[in-house]
Amino acid sequence: MRKTLLIIQREYLSRVKKKSFLLMTLLVPLLLMGMTALVAYLTHTGGDAITEIAVIDRNGNFISQLKNSRTLVFLPTSENFEAAKLTARKNGSFVLYIPENVEKGANVQLVSEKKAPMFVTNEIENQINNILRYKLLQDAGIDIETLESIKANVSIEYKELTDEGEKETNATAAYAISFAAAILIYLCLFIYGAQVMRGVIEEKTSRIVEVIISSVKPFQLMLGKIIGIGLVGLTQFLLWIVLSALATKVTSTEILPYSVLGALQTIPVGYVLVTFLIYFLGGYLLYSALFAAVGSAVDNETETQQFMFPITLPLLFTYIMAFSFIVNNPNSTLSFWLSMIPFTSPIAMMVRVPFGVPDWQLYLSVSLLIAGFICTTWVAARIYRVGILMYGKKTSYREIVKWFMYKE
Repeated sequence: MRKTLLIIQREYLSRVKKKSFLLMTLLVPLLLMGMTALVAYLTHTGGDAITEIAVIDRNGNFISQLKNSRTLVFLPTSENFEAAKLTARKNGSFVLYIPENVEKGANVQLVSEKKAPMFVTNEIENQINNILRYKLLQDAGIDIETLESIKANVSIEYKELTDEGEKETNATAAYAISFAAAILIYLCLFIYGAQVMRGVIEEKTSRIVEVIISSVKPFQLMLGKIIGIGLVGLTQFLLWIVLSALATKVTSTEILPYSVLGALQTIPVGYVLVTFLIYFLGGYLLYSALFAAVGSAVDNETETQQFMFPITLPLLFTYIMAFSFIVNNPNSTLSFWLSMIPFTSPIAMMVRVPFGVPDWQLYLSVSLLIAGFICTTWVAARIYRVGILMYGKKTSYREIVKWFMYKE
């Protein structure tokens, strides 16, 4: 045990004392706050270029009713359609052609040298449809002002029923935190897992490992490296949280609107952070053991690709499912099972947590994650003990199976 602790201490201190660690720890919160401020500034002041649309209105009812926006300007033109298309091709501009019989279903055309941005086509479609709708309502004898005056404007107040009673909730904030948690877990498992793999490869290729394992067992070396680098990641996360909280407290009223701050208050941030740290550690320990086994089986990083894909496939699959399915169906059967399987639960469960997860599901998921870590560590250790001393031989899956089957 003492030797393992010494390895953990060495791995931890050697990385924490690096200038790159200190630099990244201090810069990341500042960069995040800077990005938030920039997004807020651009959203408030607007940074989009103005798009001019030359309009040929053969119907005669649209040009006077098309409304300019902050980024879209409609300009009437006396050119015929063919001449206007030549001008658009030469200048890279847009031409909107509204035929005379548009009310009977004739197609409106938007032509340009390049593909029109989606916001341009959506805005034009909405305006033309609204103008045409009002025209048809007037032709049907329906008073537009009366219709607008009776338009309903209902807003939904979200409430969550808990054992303590009703409490406010915000679906948008839950979505945002789910997305952020999924991205962070996905990136961190790769970043810190890859550090374990690179560390193993470096020690193996430099032959330092031959000296080290003369004093410690391969399992102690692997476990010490995994826990040491994991503590580095945990330290960095805790510092990021503290620094981000301090920066937010000082500048939040200037950068974030009160509506955003209010929405965040509806989410149990402390509970989410604790859960995040648990799943970060559990997922890291599980995957870093496999990364260490891969590092012991190869002589350089270029050979790792064939072994990395099967390991990272569950992570990639869950990452895609997080944005396409889980966030929209957090309580579905598929979401439940993805949050239970150890290889997928770190991402899947963190997407579900902001929406509320029953305690028994959380406890079961964490228990299965711990069991998965123990199992993968045992498997990885059997591969590591042989692979760490293998040099100059291209490794195959069959070879790895043989290493696993070797007796002590």
